[in-house]
Amino acid sequence: MAATDVNPAALSLQSELRRKRFTKMGLIWGVILIFIAWCVHGTIVEDTDWSRIGGRSGVLASMGRYFTLDLGLFSELLIPTLETFMMACVGTVLGCFFSLPVAWLGAANVTPSKMILYPVGRFLMVLSRSVHEIVWALIFVSAVGLGALPGILAIAMRSVGFISKITAEAIENIDAKPVEAIRAVGGNQFQVMYYGILPQIYPVVLATVIFEWDINIRRSAVMGLVGAGGLGLLFFRQMNSFNYGGVSMVILAILMLIILGEVISHYLRKAVI
Repeated sequence: MAATDVNPAALSLQSELRRKRFTKMGLIWGVILIFIAWCVHGTIVEDTDWSRIGGRSGVLASMGRYFTLDLGLFSELLIPTLETFMMACVGTVLGCFFSLPVAWLGAANVTPSKMILYPVGRFLMVLSRSVHEIVWALIFVSAVGLGALPGILAIAMRSVGFISKITAEAIENIDAKPVEAIRAVGGNQFQVMYYGILPQIYPVVLATVIFEWDINIRRSAVMGLVGAGGLGLLFFRQMNSFNYGGVSMVILAILMLIILGEVISHYLRKAVI
């Protein structure tokens, strides 16, 4: 048979397989599009009060209120901005301390008990990530009152899940040879952690903490919506007084604070990682 000869049966089989593949992909994408359309119809079309929007002119008029800045509020932004920044910093540091024992319990290769303490550590990670920071803030506001403290505690509790999970997974993926060598010469648990495990997970943990701090700046900016101080509280007051220019000023302050956090985290990663 010549090299240019082609088996008609093989071509027909390939064509049939290609047609079935395209049909299958078409059905999958069709189901996805139908599901998206159903979600849009249920959540946007039916659940929106279109009569209050008032058409394009009403939307533009409502949005236009926020383009006027209340410059008189500028002097009142400094203290809440600093408070928001410090809430993120202190909450992240506190979250790191809370994360260490949780990560130790939740790492399968170092946990004291795989049957009892390992599930406890993993449950604490899931609990921290499952509860929103606003809910944590509401809990702590009811427990300790208004101010920055409940916001710091809420940020710390929300940070535990992410930091401890990444740390525990980094511990589980370490090279076991240095750990075995330290134990072989009589090293205790602290020496194993400090000399055998910490040097291996240090870059991952540090990068995770910096990233979480960057996220916590955003979280701390809305803590005041439930009475936990900072820019969120000032934002809530401006909204209640219908001072749209003041709302825009607070939003700009939050934006500048987030940009500052991005710049600082960028240079921290370059300096220490």
